[in-house]
Amino acid sequence: MTFKDFNFEPSLQEALDTMGFIEPTPIQQEAIPIITEGHDIIACAQTGTGKTAAFLLPVLNRIARKEEQSSDINTLIIAPTRELALQIDQQIEGIGYFLGVSSLPVYGGGDSDSWTRQKSALTQGADIIIATPGRFISHVNLGYVKFDKLEHLILDEADRMLDMGFYDDIMLIVSKLPKVRQTLLFSATMPDKIRTLAKTILKNPKSVNIAISKPAEGVLQGAYMVYDHQKIPLIESLLSGKKNYPSIIIFTSTKRMVREINAALRKKNFESLEISSDLEQEAREKALNLFRSKKVQILVATDILARGIDIKEISLVINYDVPGDAEDYVHRIGRTARADATGVALTFITEKDQHKFYTIEQLIGQTIMKAPNPPEIGDGPEYNPKAPRKRRGPYRGRGGKGGGKRKPFKKRNYSKSKKK
Repeated sequence: MTFKDFNFEPSLQEALDTMGFIEPTPIQQEAIPIITEGHDIIACAQTGTGKTAAFLLPVLNRIARKEEQSSDINTLIIAPTRELALQIDQQIEGIGYFLGVSSLPVYGGGDSDSWTRQKSALTQGADIIIATPGRFISHVNLGYVKFDKLEHLILDEADRMLDMGFYDDIMLIVSKLPKVRQTLLFSATMPDKIRTLAKTILKNPKSVNIAISKPAEGVLQGAYMVYDHQKIPLIESLLSGKKNYPSIIIFTSTKRMVREINAALRKKNFESLEISSDLEQEAREKALNLFRSKKVQILVATDILARGIDIKEISLVINYDVPGDAEDYVHRIGRTARADATGVALTFITEKDQHKFYTIEQLIGQTIMKAPNPPEIGDGPEYNPKAPRKRRGPYRGRGGKGGGKRKPFKKRNYSKSKKK
């Protein structure tokens, strides 16, 4: 089976062809026809099974079929964390480039400017909103978010949202939406509380249950424990004089880091090019053609193109940072060891990314070897992902230059304020 069997709109199929989507994963094979037919769905699918594309593609296809563009919100995707919301938005950005589909991530933690940008976009309208529950409710409560033309509600990682205590928030959001809509619920596990939620907000849903995909057998996986400042020197050490790796891809999560890594490599006289969604399609194709023809040894790319680089005989993949989830990890390292070939995939792990990498190991069912750093790089942090993660409380002031302790804020008891 290929994606062409779904009979998507020509513009969406062109996007899939360009990005290298050829064969759908099991969750995509089962979920896409159900969603296309307009049914509600409850899908149990681990990260790493291609679930994001499973719900995005049929929704994007329906938007692409519309004869007239609208400024109304067509689809609302609720995700538990800022990181996941951004990852989903990046996937929409990659595919929507060909469709003219607009999307907006809405999440907390930013400054007043980010709130203003979100408010402006929500007021003017976007095809797809990807939001965390708390921040989205803050906007909804102010009355300027309109759902009159909303057609789809998607809950991603629903079990995680309930574990984080978002049940009431989800139900409040649902109460503001049109009664006639299509609701898609995706969850890694299916406890009773998820089934209860599904009965409350879904109508006659179809069910799909898929296990996680695994990396290819031919990939030799390894990892290095590093501090941030050691990453570029480690790349230089690993690649210096390595002519036996004719095709190397370095993946990072942001467009800014793509530019920085490529600039650092070219400064050291490595043959490298960058590719990200910032480039026009013609520039992307030129970079890929130079890489395919082995006129350039190294390609630095974002996750958005992890699937889109359909090139055989990639000998080495380097994860400059730990990807956001196992799905991205599987996609990244899947660029090597294609068609029964062998390849090497290396990941750089910083202290703050240890727990995230451990989660990936658990999901793919494999402990990945941690290699010692080259002597010229120096030791990195110890790999101890089960150690409690440090949490910072609210602090006042910058503290002393000698590293003195900062004083925490003191709560003021206004009920005991003295009257003047």
